[in-house]
Order: sequence, then structure tokens, then C-alpha cells
Amino acid sequence: MIKVVLIGSGNVASHLIQSLKNNNSIDLVQVYTRSKKSLENKIDTTKITTEFSSLKEADIYIIAVSDKVIEDVSNQIPFSNKLVVHTSGTMDYKIMNPKNKRGVFYPLQTFSKNKEIHMQSVPFCLETENEEDYNVLEILAKNLSKLVYKIDGKQRKSLHISAVFVSNFVNHIYHIGHELCKKNNVPFAILQPLIEETANKIKTLTPLQAQTGPAIRNDENIIEQHLEALQNTTYKDLYQKLTLSIQHAKKL
Repeated sequence: MIKVVLIGSGNVASHLIQSLKNNNSIDLVQVYTRSKKSLENKIDTTKITTEFSSLKEADIYIIAVSDKVIEDVSNQIPFSNKLVVHTSGTMDYKIMNPKNKRGVFYPLQTFSKNKEIHMQSVPFCLETENEEDYNVLEILAKNLSKLVYKIDGKQRKSLHISAVFVSNFVNHIYHIGHELCKKNNVPFAILQPLIEETANKIKTLTPLQAQTGPAIRNDENIIEQHLEALQNTTYKDLYQKLTLSIQHAKKL
């Protein structure tokens, strides 16, 4: 059984706690958080600590905190020669204290505290400083998910940028669509089948093959009508830039 200590209580940490504690092959020994209240009803309170000096021995220490404090947290782990990994999509494992063996345990998914995630379908991207540590990290990942990948730092950064485009930016565009619908008293739910079909198409087609709409057709008349109707200058500017990007992609 793999013994794990998790450091953090945010969105990623909350979902990892749920998956780790419910897995019979993993012993979630302890969770560190700055405030016990943040983990109420998530884990037995006897397994919670607010002091780094009270951290228990484990096989793997997972740092699931914001990127800007990963280095500081790694410096406060009171052990040496332990496998310590972070969950960041962009940070190098080398930012962590070299007194421990270092790695990355990156779950590529969008996490919200109040939205359940099926961890078995979440891709885990793994990297370790030492080759012999990879097998241990891989065993942990495969106990949580069916999708486990060996990804180096350069690949992971590229993946994270891609994820921002296909998730964060797309979600913001959903927000714009929602606002336009609300302003014109149209139920946003009308767009749900379109959103689902667009997402489903790229399972069998490339995004470029799946592209439809006035930009890919060079339908200048419709484009001009849309731009004229958009009163919000930010939305109008975004519409123009995305239209040009789509048209440029078609020419490549």
C-alpha cells in the first residue's frame, strides 16, 4: 500500500483527497492545510495537520497548492530523500528543494470544488527527476486513473497552454454567449445541443475539419452584420480576432 501525504486544500487538493481516501491501494496518511475548517467533512480530522513540523512519514508527498508557493512549501517539508511532487501544469520540478527526490503529478482537468469529477477519466502527466522514482509515481497514478502519461517539462507546458485555449478561453466564450442570450431574453439552454455536438465532433474529426461558420466560409456579409450588432467593444474586438485566426488556419 502506497502511503501518501497531501499538502493543500484548494480545488485540485479537494478532489485528490476524495480519490486517495477511497482507494484501497492507497493510505492517505495525512493532509496539511493552513486551516482545518477548509477540510471539514472531507477527511477524518485526526488526519489533518496545520503544522509542517507535524508531517508524518510517507512514500510520496503531493504538493497541491498555487504555483507561487510551491517552492516555499517544499522548503518546509521536514524530511530528506523523500519523493516530493507538485501538481502544477507549468512549474519545473527543479523549483522544489533538492534535499528530496522531485517530480510532477499533474492531473489535466478543470476542477471546481462543488462539481464532482470521475478521477478514472482524468489524464495524469508524470515526470520524475530520477528514473527509479517514476515507477512508484506511476503505480500511484494508475490506482487513480486509467489515463497515465510520461510527459516531460516542455511537453507539459505546451499541454497547459493548450488546456487554457480549449478550456479556460472556451469557457469564457461560453460566458459571452450567455451574456448575449441574457441581454436578449433568450434561454442559454438553447445553445446546449450545439455546444455538445461541437465537442463531440472533435472525437472523430480534427478541429480544423470540424470548423463551420461564417469565418471559414468567408461570408463577409454575415460577419459585418454580426460586428454591427455587437455593441460591446471587447466582444467585437474578440469576434474580429477569432475570425481572422480561423481564416488564417484555413490557409495553412
